[in-house]
Order: sequence, then C-alpha cells, then structure tokens
Amino acid sequence: MAMLKGAEIVIECLKEQGVDTVFGYPGGAILNIYDALYKNSDTIRHILTAHEQAASHAADGYARASGKVGVCFATSGPGATNIVTGIATAYMDSIPIVAITCNVAKNLLGKNSFQEIDICGVTKPVTKANFQVKDGNELADTIRNAFEIAKSGRPGPVLIDITKDVTGDSFEYEFKEISADTDKKIEVNEKDIDELIDLINKSNKPYILVGGGAISSGAAEEVTALAHKINSPLANTIMARGAFSSYDELYTGMVGMHGTKTSNLGISECDLLIVIGARFSDRIIGNSSKFAVKSNIVHIDIDSSEIGKNVAVYKGIVGDAKEVLKKLNSKLTPKRHDEWIAHINKLKERHPLKYDANKLTGQYVIEVLDRISPEDTIVVTEVGQHQMWTSQFYNFSKPRTFLTSGGLGTMGYGLGAAMGAKVAFPKRLVVNIAGDGCFRMNFNEIATAVRNNIPIVQVVINNHVLGMVRQWQDLYYGKRYSHTTLVDKVDFVKLAEAMGAKAYRITKLEEVVPVLTEAIKQKEPVVVDCQIDSDIKVFPMVSPGAAISEVFDEKDM
Repeated sequence: MAMLKGAEIVIECLKEQGVDTVFGYPGGAILNIYDALYKNSDTIRHILTAHEQAASHAADGYARASGKVGVCFATSGPGATNIVTGIATAYMDSIPIVAITCNVAKNLLGKNSFQEIDICGVTKPVTKANFQVKDGNELADTIRNAFEIAKSGRPGPVLIDITKDVTGDSFEYEFKEISADTDKKIEVNEKDIDELIDLINKSNKPYILVGGGAISSGAAEEVTALAHKINSPLANTIMARGAFSSYDELYTGMVGMHGTKTSNLGISECDLLIVIGARFSDRIIGNSSKFAVKSNIVHIDIDSSEIGKNVAVYKGIVGDAKEVLKKLNSKLTPKRHDEWIAHINKLKERHPLKYDANKLTGQYVIEVLDRISPEDTIVVTEVGQHQMWTSQFYNFSKPRTFLTSGGLGTMGYGLGAAMGAKVAFPKRLVVNIAGDGCFRMNFNEIATAVRNNIPIVQVVINNHVLGMVRQWQDLYYGKRYSHTTLVDKVDFVKLAEAMGAKAYRITKLEEVVPVLTEAIKQKEPVVVDCQIDSDIKVFPMVSPGAAISEVFDEKDM
C-alpha cells in the first residue's frame, strides 16, 4: 500500500490496464495529471493533438484498429465539451474508449466557476456510463470499473470526470492485477440454436447480413464458416467491411442506401435472413415496413434491446456473435442452394458497380489504392461520397482494416482516427480518405502527424463541393446548391507543405498510379490532393423512405 497523489493513481491505473498511448490536450484543471504523465513518459506515450476532438477520434481509431480500449484526456469546460463529438461517434458504433476529464475543485462545483461544465450531464446520452470522482478513495476502483464497462458486452465509451482537488491530494493505492479476459460471456441458449438450425434446414433462399458486432466479437472466421456451411450469399453493413472477404464468391457487397443492387434485391427476395451484430439502421433497411418482408428474420446480437427495436424479427438470439456462431456451426450439417446461388450470381453479372473510366474519379483513385496497397493496410475515411466509394470499391479481406464513422456520420473523424490506428500499428500502411469538405474540418491535425512522426497517407478526393449533400440537392432539391460549393483559393498542397508534410496533386488519370505509388512509399505524413469533377455521384442509391428493393443507378435515371 502506497500513498500517492490522485494524479499518480490515474497513471498507475492506466499502467494496470496496459495502456501505452494517450491522446489529449492539457489545461488548468488537468495539469496535475499531465505532471504525473510527464514523470511516466517512458511507459505511456502522449500524443498532443491540435484540437481535443481529434484526441477523442484518435482514441477511437486506436480502439477500432487494435481491439483495445482507447484513452483520451481533456481539461474542464471547453476542453471537455470538445471531445463530446468523438465520444458520441464511439457510442454510435460501439467502440470502447475511456475519456478522462478533470473539473474544478469540489468546493467550486455548481458555482459557474471558470471553465466549469457538467460534463457528466452533457455526455450521459452518449456514454455507456460516466462517473464524477469527488473522493480520491474511490478513484482507482472507478478507473478499473470504467475500463471493464467500456470493453465488456456491447462495447462503448465511458467518461471519468475528476475534480482537481482529488488529483492533487494523496490517497492510498495498491496495485491490482487485471485479468486478461474479464468479460462474462452470455450463456448461449441451446434451444435457440436448434430452432435456427430448423429454420436453416427449411430454407431455400437464405441470406446472411453481417454488422459491426461481428468485428467487435472477433467472429470473422465463424461468419465465413457459416456462410460456406449453409451455402448462403452474404452482405454487410458499412460497419462490417472486413468481417467477410470481398474476394469470397458468396460476397454480394454492402446493403442499404448505397448498397449493391445484388444485396438489396437478394435480401428482398430471400426466405431466411440471418442478421449478425447489426442494429437495422435506417440507412440499411430503408422503409422498415418493406424490409425483407418475404423472409423469416433471425437477429443475433449481444444487446437484447436491439432485438425488434427497428425491425420486427421472427426470432432473436441474445449472445456474443462469436460464441453463438461457434455453437451453431458445430451442430450444422452442410447445405447446398445451387439454384439460389446461381440466381444471385446472375444479379451480380447484371448489376456490377460501375463508373466512368474515361475521366478521373474518386472510384478509380480508390480502386488503384486498393490494387497497390498491402493486404493489411488500414483504411480510414471521413464521411460522404468518398466514404461510400471506399466501401464499394476497396476490397477488404481482414477485420479491423476499415475504420469509419457509421452511426453518427462524423465529418472530421478520419484524420484523428488514422493517427490512432498508425500509433497502434506503426509498421502497417494507414491511409485516410477524405473529401475536401471533411479535410477542411481537420487539416490542422496534419501538423500533429508531422510533429509526432506519424507517417499516414491522407488522400483528399477534392471535388470542390460538399459532394453528398450536393448529390441530394441535385436529385431532390431541384439543383438548388445552397451553400455546398467550396470553390476558393485554398491550396491543399501548399497547406500540407506549410505544416511540414510531403504533398502531391493529381489532376489526370495517368497520374494516379505513379503518385499513389510514390506516396505510400514515404516514411513521413503525406497529403495527396485528387482533383475530380463536382457532379460525380454515388450509385446505386435508395431514395429516403423507399424500400431497398427500389434501388436505382444512373442508368435507371
């Protein structure tokens, strides 16, 4: 038993959890913790971001890429509120992060003190749990509990707010060994498994829909085994890219608003839909009353509150996806659905993803990047057209190689997340793909990457507009482009160079291969500005409120 300052207890508890990196930004209220961090810089690396929001996204990217809990620091008041978007992003996509903020001293709480904010009240709707520590004797156990909550069951963000006096006063601390696997598994109901097997045996047109929960649970191998055992086509949500190989013959692509015609039509025709770790977002299901109406829907999810929340299901199975599928696969006998698979293959032939190969497009840039990048490349995106093109045209074969803000759709997410992923895996290529609108929200973090020697590749699909919003204005708002045109004199190449990064510009088709090849060889942060036409759209598409079976593309228009 030792007497330590609260700030030192914070650092010791992070060491207990095996934390090797923290992303953050100091300020007055959290200075005691930063002082303790300074004395432990040999064991915990700190990445100072240009803005607190990037720190929370970096913690998120670290967590998505590694499967570990990401950690970020922020001070009181505006420092704390600046990480709320990152916390909400992690919450919507079930990503385990622990955000540690500090507040004014306990005797100043509730008095509108300088930089005081009720950050627990602010973040309550977007955290799995949050805690305010006003008694230092509770600090160590609170931190341990926060990590356990963040990573157990359905993962998610947890916030700990500590008053400044707690960080400065001394309390008893005793080291505690943290078990490598403390997650209590939900017992899989054998009757549920047997009922699902019966449904599979009776099905002639099965389909599997995989969500991000399959990646969280580490169930990629089990998903692949199931698809081949029952000879079923498989589609995914955007959160599940990499949970099933893009090269697999049973893969049909993403489903939903910008999903493939094959996935949208196939799911609309199937008689059994097995959904694994997905939450039936409106972007996936379209009109909920018309979603997969010909099928018995079976939903496997660790969170019982998701069962039947957005879509009525025939059967729900509550449990960890990996454990459920292990049990299911062990009891299944192989099936063949040759006629059904032949029909799905005809849909693939009839409705391939296409783009104009005669001009420079975002789709072509992403296809080239896919072709020349190592298989274990981690691809991160911002949000918008480039995000959809990446999901459509980049072939992922491994889990935790595609990081994107799916639920919240956070513009400005990608650059911070890419830095977090690169810190987690310094030897792997990490690429962030952005639109110019998103890049304007976070390009100051290029300076962070340079200062901390984090050699990421930043690709900007630069169409000089807010592309996805403009696409909606074009299709549904009579081409009234209200405040979506970004034509100005900002030069991303000069901007990147001014911050110390290497930079290239692509304006022609023939420049794509040599420039991207050169960019990914660099051992320093690189920005590639790809100039494309403003009116290139994302297809296929499902109109808001329509059934996914009403999917259309440019040819249909």
